[in-house]
Amino acid sequence: MKSLSREKAEFLRVLATRIVPEIADLDSAGTGRFFGIIDEALGDREPAVRRQFAIFLGVLRWAPVVRYGGPFEGLSGERQDAVLRWFESSPVDLLRKGTWGLKTIVFMGYYAQPETNALVGYHPAFDGRDSHRA
Repeated sequence: MKSLSREKAEFLRVLATRIVPEIADLDSAGTGRFFGIIDEALGDREPAVRRQFAIFLGVLRWAPVVRYGGPFEGLSGERQDAVLRWFESSPVDLLRKGTWGLKTIVFMGYYAQPETNALVGYHPAFDGRDSHRA
């Protein structure tokens, strides 16, 4: 990935599997597409936005140390989910928005793949004639 360091990308995958568990089952090509979609989306953003996203990933990784005594990836699945729920409903607006932004980018990386479109009943017409289909 160009937009994130290898360490941040690996942590993003850990987070992503908690948000969309099916990501854990992606083969190497699917994982490559997942990161490619995210990298393209982040690449379209200002450098400041990419830095903010990387910082937010660091906060998500290390904030659980205060409560649970270890980083996010060292926690049980139940505790990882609890951390994500807390951030998602945090009284701190910036943390809440960051979590929803993270979820959005993970959803995009997974569900924008042609192979996963059918899983959610999405059948796009790439010829621009969506409105003409029955």
